[in-house]
Amino acid sequence: MNSNPSERRGYRRERKAGHASPPPRMSPITYGLPVYELLNEDKIEHLHQASMRILSEFGIAFYDEESRSILKEHGAKLQGDVVTFEPGLVHEYVGKAPSQFTQLARNPENNIVLGGNSMVFAPVYGPPYVLDLEERRREATLADFINFVKLAYLCPYIHHSGGTVVEPTDEPVATRHLDMVFSHIKYSDKAFMGSVTSAENAADTVAMAEIVFGSEVVRQQPAVLSLINVSSPRRFDERMLGAIKVYARARQALIITPFILAGAMGPTTIAGTVAQQNAEALAGIVFTQMIEPGTPVVYGSFLTNIDLQSGAPVFGSPESQLGLYVSAQLARRYRLPFRGGGMFSSSKIPDAQAGYESVMVMLPTVLARTNFVLHAAGWLENGLVSGYGKFALDCEVLGMFHTWAKGLDLSDDSLALDAIAEVQPGGHHLGTEHTLRHFRTAFYRAELFDYNSAEKWQENGSQDSYRRAHKKVKDLLAAYEPPLLEPAVEERLRDYMALRKKAIPQGVY
Repeated sequence: MNSNPSERRGYRRERKAGHASPPPRMSPITYGLPVYELLNEDKIEHLHQASMRILSEFGIAFYDEESRSILKEHGAKLQGDVVTFEPGLVHEYVGKAPSQFTQLARNPENNIVLGGNSMVFAPVYGPPYVLDLEERRREATLADFINFVKLAYLCPYIHHSGGTVVEPTDEPVATRHLDMVFSHIKYSDKAFMGSVTSAENAADTVAMAEIVFGSEVVRQQPAVLSLINVSSPRRFDERMLGAIKVYARARQALIITPFILAGAMGPTTIAGTVAQQNAEALAGIVFTQMIEPGTPVVYGSFLTNIDLQSGAPVFGSPESQLGLYVSAQLARRYRLPFRGGGMFSSSKIPDAQAGYESVMVMLPTVLARTNFVLHAAGWLENGLVSGYGKFALDCEVLGMFHTWAKGLDLSDDSLALDAIAEVQPGGHHLGTEHTLRHFRTAFYRAELFDYNSAEKWQENGSQDSYRRAHKKVKDLLAAYEPPLLEPAVEERLRDYMALRKKAIPQGVY
């Protein structure tokens, strides 16, 4: 198969006569602002040394015999299921991971770089429920999954199709991963994430990616990015380890992310929780490099705290954002791409609480120059719900961050001294040549936010942003046109899915 991604059979540049143009797109953010760092180098080193003690003295449990054998073969020490790592071993193997890498997309124009100054936004991941356009909270379906893939494809500020944008509960558990991967390929041409619920599901994802991209191509650059969650505190379960082994051996990219709630799966202090998180993430990253040196990995953080009065997770808390800043600093210390943040909220609907909490998380996320932002749009109710209206509103804020992260343009045209000279004291700039040249693009304008007078707002129906968001979603889905997918590639994918659905026993979960 041809190794040139732009000539792959899964995507063609030419469009059929009369076919709609591709949706507008924005490249991932190239961060132009100073990176905010909470701690100086000495304090970051202090945290690092605390993590080294956790790894060398307390250890991490690996609940898989083959994984423990791999770790032992490469110099780690075992005591039952618990593995300990000497600092020199950690440094050696973390150093084998690339500092940045490119993930392929079906449309080569949507390839993404993870690492460096690049910031990539991906949609919500994992909720079993949706808040639909009739404001009903209900179980998610495959139709909802497809809708969110379409919305992510259409939003110019979402650069990645994501993974389990919702859990399609109307499909059998044992085979729904096939429908999810196929939907990302069929209804979008952006990069996508793979299944991690078992080694077999990971192998299916790799096989489907190979149908689209070619097996030789995906060994050179990954076509799949997958989320590996550490079962904090300090353990990797058999399913996650199985997925790691499959993806690492296929040289597909992995996000190693401890899922840690301070006060429950971590200490009630952010410093202790970050030290534990760092140890867990490093253990997973070391393991990937022991399997296949050079495997692309992302240092992941999913860190917040619980409400110690109710036991419920809290999103948008100030403590969790301190943890986000420090986690990003640690990732930079190891020269690894960083994943963190998102439009998190504990609110059940897109109300003021949802807006405040989401921005409370996303502002530090951007200030910390997070390379991959999962859950950048659609998250509600502690991650149990994907909200249609919340998705559209979040995308407006993502557009604002695209503008803000560029920093300040100090070019001659931006300083506009000719325009300033042209306008006399007490005059205005509304009619200058400079204004006429820039008026369409000078400032970001949020389509779903109202800037009119109260009288004009009332004349237009007194709609709040939630109502406008619902209309926007309906309009987008009604106007959606799929990206081209070569019929032969689609047929091979469907044939593969049909064979696997016959072969996979039901009720295995």
